[in-house]
Amino acid sequence: MQKKKIITAIVPLVVIAIIAVFWWKNGLNVNDESTLHLYGNVDIREAQLAFNSSEHVFEILVQEGDRVTKGQLLARLHTELLDAQLAEAEAALRAQQQTLAKLEAGSRPEEIRKGQAEFNATRATAKSTNDSYDRIARLLEKKMASPEDVEKAYSLADAAKAQMEASKQALALLQAGPREEDIAVARAQLAAGEARLELARQQLENANLYAPADGIIRKRILEPGDMAFPQTPVLTLAFIDPVWVRAYLPEPMLGRVALGVKALISTDSYPDKTYEGWVGYISPTAEFTPKSVQTPELRIRLVYSVRVYACNRQEELRLGMPATVTIELDQTLSDITANHCEP
Repeated sequence: MQKKKIITAIVPLVVIAIIAVFWWKNGLNVNDESTLHLYGNVDIREAQLAFNSSEHVFEILVQEGDRVTKGQLLARLHTELLDAQLAEAEAALRAQQQTLAKLEAGSRPEEIRKGQAEFNATRATAKSTNDSYDRIARLLEKKMASPEDVEKAYSLADAAKAQMEASKQALALLQAGPREEDIAVARAQLAAGEARLELARQQLENANLYAPADGIIRKRILEPGDMAFPQTPVLTLAFIDPVWVRAYLPEPMLGRVALGVKALISTDSYPDKTYEGWVGYISPTAEFTPKSVQTPELRIRLVYSVRVYACNRQEELRLGMPATVTIELDQTLSDITANHCEP
């Protein structure tokens, strides 16, 4: 009976010892008083690239996994309709430019001379008809002309005088040139034409899709012949920089880790290498530890999401890769990095 009691007492102790060794070997209690180990995954930014236009895809110039540089042409749409719209806008602009130039140049010398000649002719006609009226009016006094003849002569003289006045005003308009208001309207129409031309050029440029930054093509979503819309991504681009490890900082360590402190990052893929890094972000709000994250703390403890930016010169750190972050606690201000990778 005594032997059974001893065995019963020893068994729980052995189980506890085995569990403790297991935890220790699996890295669940690796933090000491001066070092903090965090566990997370490599993360990067991605962009869903789309055309700012609606048309069928003409060609895609990159494949999945291709490395691209900022400003590189990645894909194009069909542009037949856009080319025609651009040509129409260019022709309309040239026509409006000539209209404005004509108004600003004013009347040609030949037009002014023609107007002067017409005025001279109407003035001579007016003088001739007026002289005829005077003669017939004198004959009426001598009873040598009828009242009807006088009235007819007066009408002809009056009409000739009015025609002379009209030609005089027409000559004045030719000499003065176009109105300032007409020139202003032409200039405004020219500006509108320039805006339409710029819009047509921009719409044609929107048929091209460029890389917004250096990166790697992760996925081709559309293919040549597909209909593209501004709401429909064509390619997924993974940015090369920055690269960080998304991890979770236990609440008790919040006061011992500051923004900018140095960190070392290691991965299972390259166990003999460490990567320099720094703490670049600490969430202002707490949360419960995600079940997928392994930390030395209990899962029910509150944690703060952190980003530990990495110097990934050889581009060995990839999206989703598990990583371990080692941080020396209570670093001084002189230990805080400049938040960038040294060349």
